[in-house]
Amino acid sequence: MNNREETIIVVQKQLINSQIKSPQVFLIDHENNNRGLTDTYEALQLAQSVELDLVLVSEGKDAPVAKILNYGKLQYQKKKRQGQSARPTVKEVRFRPNVGAADYNLRIEQALGWLKKGDSVKFAIRLRGREHQYRDKAGELLDRIVSDLSQVGKVQSLDKRSLIAQVIPA
Repeated sequence: MNNREETIIVVQKQLINSQIKSPQVFLIDHENNNRGLTDTYEALQLAQSVELDLVLVSEGKDAPVAKILNYGKLQYQKKKRQGQSARPTVKEVRFRPNVGAADYNLRIEQALGWLKKGDSVKFAIRLRGREHQYRDKAGELLDRIVSDLSQVGKVQSLDKRSLIAQVIPA
């Protein structure tokens, strides 16, 4: 026996059309009207007459809830939502303490766009070699970044010791 913890993921697939074995279902039709308790066979006939699928939405105590809809479209929308929620929401921008005005403005414009889209932005100022002598200059740059983004974002964290600022959408 190994000591690793094993996890089992159970994927619950929705039952559609003839896979539904319950004799009766609470039916919601394709126009979102509640039809109440209906025989599964009748619900299936109604779904086929409008060329859609009968999909089991949830298991009820008395009878499960079924809805008439396009199953392929439902799967597509579910997959699309998963892709959107998986994208990273923290963007990182790195500066050096002696950044030029054009580069600075470009990065601030990018950050403004990200903040308006709903992403948070992490700014990090990297010091190398003799640049450590100008730590105060790097702190001033961090303050300048925060003040430039104050109209569209608010500061979540500002750490002058490690020269990192995190700005979230306001």
